[in-house]
Amino acid sequence: MDHTPTSAYLPARKVWERYGVTSMTLICWIADPRMNSPAPHYFGRFRFWKICDLEQWESEQPRRRAAA
Repeated sequence: MDHTPTSAYLPARKVWERYGVTSMTLICWIADPRMNSPAPHYFGRFRFWKICDLEQWESEQPRRRAAA
């Protein structure tokens, strides 16, 4: 397993792709305390999310049943 600092983070674009949302949706999730979404970390002007924070947040989300 790669433990370099960059392997522990996803850039904003990869987070959008992971959840199939836009940048604006991520901004709304961060601003809405009911979402309890992980906060980004800034490296310069770029936003990154810790993968472990995203995985923890995902595990706390209610499961949606697939449409039959």
